[in-house]
Amino acid sequence: EELDILIRKAAEKGRLMRQNVVMRAQLDEPGYQGIITSSPRMEEVLRLVDRVAPTDSSVLVLGESGTGKELVARAIHDRSPRARQAFVPIHCGALAREVLESELFGHEKGAFTGAVATKPGLIELADGGTLFLDEIGEMEPESQVKLLRVLESHAFFRVGGTRRRTVDMRLVAATNRDLAEALRVGQFRQDLFYRINTITITLPPLRERREDIRRLVEHFLEQNATYGRKHLSDAAMDALERYGWPGNVRELQHAVQRAVILSPGDVVQPADLPDEIRGDRAPSASPGGSLEEMERQHIITTLRHVGGHRAKAAAVLGIDPKTLYRKIQEYGISADAYK
Repeated sequence: EELDILIRKAAEKGRLMRQNVVMRAQLDEPGYQGIITSSPRMEEVLRLVDRVAPTDSSVLVLGESGTGKELVARAIHDRSPRARQAFVPIHCGALAREVLESELFGHEKGAFTGAVATKPGLIELADGGTLFLDEIGEMEPESQVKLLRVLESHAFFRVGGTRRRTVDMRLVAATNRDLAEALRVGQFRQDLFYRINTITITLPPLRERREDIRRLVEHFLEQNATYGRKHLSDAAMDALERYGWPGNVRELQHAVQRAVILSPGDVVQPADLPDEIRGDRAPSASPGGSLEEMERQHIITTLRHVGGHRAKAAAVLGIDPKTLYRKIQEYGISADAYK
């Protein structure tokens, strides 16, 4: 059985490394892998990435949803001495606590109902490489304690296991939450915060790097060339450059893809863009506008587009359904009203 476990572990680690190679090839862009920018603020981010990548320091990447936190995490890994080993991502808010811990730490056969075979966890698979914990602010306190132990001792136990296993990995974490507020209300552990916060990289929202919109649009048009080679009219580009982009680069990516698919001709016109981008239902992007209200309006617009289907809305927004449900409750939104 131990041989079978080793074979499965090697196969999974090989799959992750092949996936990393494919991702690097897909994301490769002149200047920096997958990150398209001429913005001074983003260029400062990349200079910071260059400085921290060769080290083994933990890095916390902060930024709104859709700003490219995983791209920055991958860039840190790819420019580090660990680049030839696996980059292992997991979304902490997408899974219930028990499932998350099983995914992170692995489990032994019979550890719980349904554990019909021993399974190595993502921490184990990240040995020698980088573990990326996306949306770490969504991790429940019980899991935070166990993660802290791993970071302090470089060792862990599989769920249901008694054998202490050592690991050599780098941690990069990311969140769109205000961790200072989470600390204040006791939702995030202070000792874990200090452990993951050796270096902080803050990503600017797209509305603060508007000079990148045109280049990003050209990139996304090329990405969607299989639907037809198209370009934007001046009026359509003006609409994109004026919009507030509460969903940031991810929202722009979806908007361009939608326009390419729906446009009947070779030129994308304003009519091919979503209503809120044309200005019919634009969320406030003024300096005094509330980010929470912008996010609320973006969620409402997305729910309207998908007929109130929460799973589809979560996919369009690029967040997990659990996070979307929490935000719907927080903002007092009725998804059923858009069915």
